[in-house]
Amino acid sequence: MRFARYSHEGKTRIGVLDHDLLHPVDAGSLVEVLDDLTAAGNEALSAPPGPHISAVRLLAPLEPASVRDFVTFEEHVEGMRAGTGVPEQWYAAPTFYFTNPHAVLGPDDDVPLPPGCERFDFELEVAAVIGREGRDLTADEARGHIAGYTIFNDWSARDLQTAEMAVGLGPCKGKDTATTLGPWLVTPDELEPWRDEDGLLRLALTAEVNGEVVGEDLLSNMSWTFEEMVAYASRGTSVRPGDVLGSGTCGNGGCLAELWGRGSDRPPLRPGDTVTLTVEGIGRLTTTVTAGGTVHPLPRARRRPRNRP
Repeated sequence: MRFARYSHEGKTRIGVLDHDLLHPVDAGSLVEVLDDLTAAGNEALSAPPGPHISAVRLLAPLEPASVRDFVTFEEHVEGMRAGTGVPEQWYAAPTFYFTNPHAVLGPDDDVPLPPGCERFDFELEVAAVIGREGRDLTADEARGHIAGYTIFNDWSARDLQTAEMAVGLGPCKGKDTATTLGPWLVTPDELEPWRDEDGLLRLALTAEVNGEVVGEDLLSNMSWTFEEMVAYASRGTSVRPGDVLGSGTCGNGGCLAELWGRGSDRPPLRPGDTVTLTVEGIGRLTTTVTAGGTVHPLPRARRRPRNRP
């Protein structure tokens, strides 16, 4: 099943998509029914359909409780490090960072340039959404905690990111402006035909800028499964319904920065550019970049005398 969140006639609804018609789900948010999407979807499909998908504004499928973004594609790490090699620690565990759950955009939203950014970039990823709470899960247990999958575009201000990570923290402000999710949430059973012998989903991934293909990869080139990522995320803490876990950027042109690291002179994204991300079995996200806000200057750090009481 495919679950969409949409705006229609001034109201925000959740619906199950069936032949381009949306069957409204009796819930205030997708998070309310993540623990049993099949039951919620079957109930909605048994009732008359609502609007055609062309008549609504698609929103992000959910408002996430938290967003973890992993880095699971070795080829992407190689490209980003411009020939310096993959750190040995990367192979030890599926590293992630937390990004801003309040900056999530939907399929029909434009993305503004972050204030002060001169090197704006997209990142092609797939995300898993948690449906049931769990703690200290094994990878086998984690499969039952994944409610579905969606496309994840991790917009990145590369110049801001590079500057702040020199301090030893981050990424922070370089990832703070926007993350696009959508166009809908696809339940795991829909993607089972693509699962390979290693438990990975062999989905074709394509990134385009202004209609030109700049990147192609397979989701199965991830070095960890989503189940393993969920297990790691739950270690010593809880994953909860509505948590989003991004796969990390795919290789072979999954973002411009990887291409820059390999010597490409392709320009950063500018207002008016359109990015289209396509994931086999899930769908397509098309987003236009717009002008951003003004930078309000702050002073440099104050040199304090370090007095003591």
